[in-house]
Amino acid sequence: MSINPPNYEIPTEMRDFAEKSVEQARKAFDSFIGAARRTSDTVQGSAETARNNARDASARGFEFAEQNVNAAFDLAQKLVRSKDVQEALQHQAEFVRSQFAAIQSQAKEFGGLAQSAFQEGAERAKSAFQEGAENARKAAEAGADAARQAGQDAQAAAQAAARKATPNT
Repeated sequence: MSINPPNYEIPTEMRDFAEKSVEQARKAFDSFIGAARRTSDTVQGSAETARNNARDASARGFEFAEQNVNAAFDLAQKLVRSKDVQEALQHQAEFVRSQFAAIQSQAKEFGGLAQSAFQEGAERAKSAFQEGAENARKAAEAGADAARQAGQDAQAAAQAAARKATPNT
């Protein structure tokens, strides 16, 4: 003697509701992932900008170092060729004046590079944060709308199933 389990049929409304809920959840998730990817792309762009600014500053630093070393070699050559101590002291004084001006100019340029890089980085970070917050807000709204709709669909499906299950009197 075999016992067959009772055959419970899932109402069509409940299957439709479940299918709709899965699709709405998928859309909300896709929206969230899209927002996260856009934010990630913006952050990567900011990192690339920072790398480029660092590379430019480094290259400029090497150029300044080369200029300063060449000025020192030029001074050494002038000192070796000096006819007397007076001329050597004059070359030394000119070197100090010109190097002081060069170092001031280089420091000013480095300061400008640093300030520009900082401002650009801050603007990109601010933009990325705002974009990320807006995308997250939109994704959350889409998820809330999907959940609200799913709740309404569940209620309607439950009512329809209850009507079918209740015999007409």
